[in-house]
Amino acid sequence: MSKIIHIAFFLLISLCSFSQNTTVRIGLLKYNGGGDWYANPGSLPNLIKFCNRNNIASIHKDANIVEVGSPELFSYPIVHLTGHGNIVLDNQEVANLRKYLENGGFLHVDDNYGLNAYFRREIKKVFPNEELVELPYSHPIYHQVYEFPTGLPKIHEHDGKAPQGFGIFYKGRLVCFYTYETDLGDGWEDPSVHNDTEINHQKALKMGANIISYSFSN
Repeated sequence: MSKIIHIAFFLLISLCSFSQNTTVRIGLLKYNGGGDWYANPGSLPNLIKFCNRNNIASIHKDANIVEVGSPELFSYPIVHLTGHGNIVLDNQEVANLRKYLENGGFLHVDDNYGLNAYFRREIKKVFPNEELVELPYSHPIYHQVYEFPTGLPKIHEHDGKAPQGFGIFYKGRLVCFYTYETDLGDGWEDPSVHNDTEINHQKALKMGANIISYSFSN
């Protein structure tokens, strides 16, 4: 299946499944293992609102919860995964996620400080022959709509390490974007939730908009 067919497939599902006023929904990935997949409940609604208000995309105002192993996964052009703790994917979930990503889907993973070791272990099950590689600052995801010439913004300091963006490529296409040491999801929340400055809130939303825009156009 060509990339054009993949995109048409996702758009067709979205148009058939949801109202005429929206084109797509974003999925929030629910996983097993005990990690808090439900962290930052206000983050995706705020990001969606920002994207719609700024004409980045036309997205249904609510993100849908979707389980890794569900056939409903294929209804979403992009799914978001976050949390602080453990992730465990069984064989059926591994196969389902891989099929989704191979056939045009896009996974954004945001490490909420504590997810890193578990995510790296489980994504290796999904793509055992591929490596998470750090994306150069020149990658289009940092320049899609808003300019981030030095890569990911640092939203929360925590341990003070520089933020990094990693990707997994399948047949030359970026299928998974992993944002590490940045806390984008916290930044998408209302600033009062984590005492964020408005500047950092806007940086997080703009980077999130880049991710959404990139996932819809590649």
